[in-house]
Order: sequence, then structure tokens, then C-alpha cells
Amino acid sequence: MMSWSISWSWQAENRISAIGSVEGGVLVSTGLQLVLIESDGGIRWTIEMPFKVHSIACNNGIIAVLAAHGFYVLSSTNGEMLHDGRSTYGGFTDVLSRPGGGWILSGKTGQMHLFSHEGVGIKRFETGKIRRLIGWLDREHLLWQSDDGKLWCGRLGQKYSKRCLEDRTWSWVSRIENGRLLLQTSSGEISEGVPHPFGWDDMTKLNSDSLEPMEGVRCGDGWWILGIEGNLYHLSSIESDIQSVLGKEMDLGDLVANPTLDTMITATRDGLLRMWKAPHLTNSERESRYKAAADAAMARDWEERRVLFTRARDAEEEGRLSLAVELYQALGRSEDVKRLLNRQKLGGE
Repeated sequence: MMSWSISWSWQAENRISAIGSVEGGVLVSTGLQLVLIESDGGIRWTIEMPFKVHSIACNNGIIAVLAAHGFYVLSSTNGEMLHDGRSTYGGFTDVLSRPGGGWILSGKTGQMHLFSHEGVGIKRFETGKIRRLIGWLDREHLLWQSDDGKLWCGRLGQKYSKRCLEDRTWSWVSRIENGRLLLQTSSGEISEGVPHPFGWDDMTKLNSDSLEPMEGVRCGDGWWILGIEGNLYHLSSIESDIQSVLGKEMDLGDLVANPTLDTMITATRDGLLRMWKAPHLTNSERESRYKAAADAAMARDWEERRVLFTRARDAEEEGRLSLAVELYQALGRSEDVKRLLNRQKLGGE
């Protein structure tokens, strides 16, 4: 039996609408409040939002949230609003961070919206209605599940293209975690897949029981599924079947996140949050802490980065491309550097 146990719990004053992993802790949307809770249960900050948040993502010190029809970006350091929000007709349904910076959002009317890391709109793609954003295969190739249950891969480069991965339909699909994802057929069988833009590198059957997944997360000891009845199930190979179940007769809710490889957060809609820890995964935890610390350092540097970005943008608008290139290089924004160097070759300065 895996030695997972509850480290601490927290009761929100209002109902919980969303949770998301942030730098080793968890961001909780409760009522109109956003509360960032550290890994030890301490509160880093609390802010009020104009609308109830229903989706959360975090990357490199920036938090992206969806609320009502709007999209907002916040600082993970103090909750400061870094962008006053963008909206679209019908609103957004899902948000993912993009490798190397930026965000991709799905809209209710069958479009995807690409934003910069700072929340500036870049491009819109026609996709058809999306049930869920699954994850990135690389910076250009994104996987999503369409409204009819099929998987699609889109190339979001200079030229947009999309293709259906296969004719099979899936009743449920997890996010991509370290290049892998879980899929469930209409008959209830759950498999782990390793996708590429044109199909699968591997597909392994994991479980054939009649689980009804709400969400799946991958920790240091493999996949955990939060079932519709409020239990957490650990999945291994089909031969050994389910290894352990957490939360029997506890009703863990229908929200789960894994801030690090040795922690999981579960939450009920009524407001009860639980932090689960696994001491036997200390090595995995150490690697996750290093990443969380790096994310936190990036957040502390955000103010300086924002000043540099503003200077680079102003220099570009004023036609001082050489200065803009230097500033974008300092920020590590290689795409902007390439774009301006090409512009210089064409005689833009």
C-alpha cells in the first residue's frame, strides 16, 4: 500500500469552483476570491475578482485565469493584475500554458486563441467546438479533444493546420503529463498513450474496471484517477490492476491537482480542500521543489522583466530595432528576436 496521507486540510468560506497548481502550492477559486495557499498550508495572498474564476493555469511566475467571458493574467508573487482582461463572444472554456511562454485558450464558439505570456492577443484559429485542451507535444503542436470525442492535433505556427489523429472516439481524456495521457473508451477501458502529431508511439491498457474518471494526475508513483464517487485510484498495469484507493467513505470531491510529484490536492465543491503527501517519493519531490523554486524566482524577477518588455516594445514601435533586439534577447524571447532580425534584413531600420 502506498504511504499517502493527508498533511493538512482547509475549509473555504464559499463553494470552490476551480483549483490549480502554483509553485508547489495551490490556487483556489472560492466565491469571488482567489486564495493562493503554500505547500505548508499558509496563505500567500487573497484577492477579489470581478467574476467567479472557472479555470486556472500557471507558468513562469504568471497565473492565467478564466472568469465569466474574460481572460486575466496575475502575478503569482502578490496576485497583482498584470493585464486587465480580454473577452470573446460566448467566453472561454479552457486555458493551457504554452512551452516557452504564452497561453492557448479555447472558446465556446469553436475557436482557439493564442496569447503572449503577458496576456496580449496574438492569433485566433478556427477549430470547431472543443471539449478539452489536452496539451502540447512541442511549442507548435497542440492536442485537443473535439466535441464529438475525437482527438485532433493542430500546428500553430506561421501557417495553421489541423488533422484528426484517428477515427476512434474517447469518452474521457486526461491532460498530457510528461508526454503521456490517459484515455477511456465508451466501454470503460482505460489506456495510457504516448502521442505524436500523426498518431501514437505507444498505447498500453491499464485498467478495465468501470471507473468514471473526473480527472487524472501523474505523480512520482504513476497515475491517480479521481472517480466520480470521490475516491482516488492508483493505476498500474492491467495485470496488477488497481494498487490502492485513497479517500474511501470520505468524499474527496471532484477536483484534483498535483503541485509536485509527491503531493496531490483534492477539493470538494462545498469548500473542503485536502493536501495529500507521500514521504516515499522524496527524490521526486526534490526535483519538483527545484522547479517550484525556479518558478518562484521567475515570479520575483517579473517586475524587472516587465520593465524590460515595455522598453523593448516601445523601442520596436519607435523603429529602434537594434535596441529592441537586445532587450528581447535579454528576456529570452527568441521568436521576437528572429522576427525583428528578419525585419532588419528587409530594411526595417
